[in-house]
Amino acid sequence: MSTTRVYIVYYSLFGHVGTMAKEIHRGASSIEGVEATLWQVPETLPKRVLEKMKAPPKCGDVPIISPEELLEADAFIFGFPSRFGMMAAQFKAFFESIEMASIWKSQKLAGKPAGIFWSTGYHGGGQENTALTAITQLAHHGIMFVPLGYTFGSGMFEMDEVKGGSSYGAGTYAADGTRPPTELELQQAFYQGTYIARIARKLKAHPN
Repeated sequence: MSTTRVYIVYYSLFGHVGTMAKEIHRGASSIEGVEATLWQVPETLPKRVLEKMKAPPKCGDVPIISPEELLEADAFIFGFPSRFGMMAAQFKAFFESIEMASIWKSQKLAGKPAGIFWSTGYHGGGQENTALTAITQLAHHGIMFVPLGYTFGSGMFEMDEVKGGSSYGAGTYAADGTRPPTELELQQAFYQGTYIARIARKLKAHPN
């Protein structure tokens, strides 16, 4: 069986989505026959603005992806922080680039599966709305959105602690930026990596 390539493509400003991405990568990489790769989308904010925002340096060992490189993947897991219930502008700019417009026109990503994960500040930050609005990007490319449903099990019904994520995908709460992803949130992220990877492997093995 040929290798199934799963790309975890994300944008992270303060590191929360980056932490989740690494756990998703670990999960996807644990599936036999799957090659998972971490990618970042380009930053659009000037360095001086990032410094004023006290944003930490980007993860130096994760390369910046170009739209054309998406064509090499069999599946995707896209991650981003929420901005007023939608994906961050940096990720939206990537989807709206001239290169992505050309790929949309050719529909070369159609039929490929993709999951979504995210970070919001608080409960009203758009945990599910961020996923719902991101699906429009996938739909125009013909990319198949793969939700988790309630397959994560008992972790989906946790009520004794604050937990991000939902049936749409893994998620975390960043609060004022100082709250890191919890163990349960990371467990769901790892699970999402395995879940999408298994589905991608099945689809590649049986394309018809």
